Amino acid sequence: METVQENARMALRLHKTRRSGDLTTRSAALRELQEALELDEPLLRIECYDISHVSGTNVVGSMVVVEDGLPKKSDYRKFAVTGEAARDDTAAMHNVLTRRFRHYLEDQERNGSFTTGEIPDAGTDGPEGAAPAEAGARRFAYPPSLVVVDGGPAQVASAAQALADLGITDLPVVGLAKRLEELWLPGEEFPVVLPRASQGLYMLQRLRDESHRFAITFHRQKRAKSMVSSALDGIPGLGPTKQKALLKHFGSVKRIRAAGLDELRQAPGIGAALAAAVHASLHPGQGADGAPGQAGEEAVDQVADQYGINLTTGEILD
Repeated sequence: METVQENARMALRLHKTRRSGDLTTRSAALRELQEALELDEPLLRIECYDISHVSGTNVVGSMVVVEDGLPKKSDYRKFAVTGEAARDDTAAMHNVLTRRFRHYLEDQERNGSFTTGEIPDAGTDGPEGAAPAEAGARRFAYPPSLVVVDGGPAQVASAAQALADLGITDLPVVGLAKRLEELWLPGEEFPVVLPRASQGLYMLQRLRDESHRFAITFHRQKRAKSMVSSALDGIPGLGPTKQKALLKHFGSVKRIRAAGLDELRQAPGIGAALAAAVHASLHPGQGADGAPGQAGEEAVDQVADQYGINLTTGEILD
């Protein structure tokens, strides 16, 4: 049974690869989408956006791109969403679209107007005599033929509002909802429903799944980084640079904890006061001299008072 399942997975993967790589199928998919959405211009470039988070924490956004129906991974972008914009999915979507297309407007003003499919060499003059552009400066300069967001009417309305706030009114927006895989257009009461066997729907689903994968990957990286903490965090006067110096000198937190005051002072940038603070924080049941019974918090307070350290912010006041 395991062999049968593995064969089925491999056959499906091969089928998807062949279908996405077939020029005729890709052309049919793009034409179906253009006709279904009643767009005047061919869909040379499609950008898809997704938001990922866990209960509103570590909110991130992703942007994936296909040109002529094929992924263009060099143009993929990821966004970290913080502050008020991270309160819900619609606010996060508005924030991501605003940031992406604000860059587009800035690049357009700096380098001139480009159209999708036009790829001038770096360092050459842009359209209409624009100044030479630096390599990489046009990363957001190409406008998409279609903006796709993962979600329904709320996400589509938020994306459309972000573009309207920037004064962009000529970019079509559509949302692909997971419930029935229907397409939602801004301001429309009813969705556009494509046939289940539609090549255009298959392309949008692959694009949506790719944006979801890209967002999830970035979210997991961000979440893992935020969950990593050290026993050295929060020690007054011990910033990231001196933490690295300590770890490089001793090799591990375990060895730092086993070191005495004289050994701590031998580490680069660690003075007597800071050594006492580190020792007291790592040995809460001992004083700076190692004698039991003196609380570590009291030792830290003594060092902070002596050297004018704000324990809340770590700022050295004197």
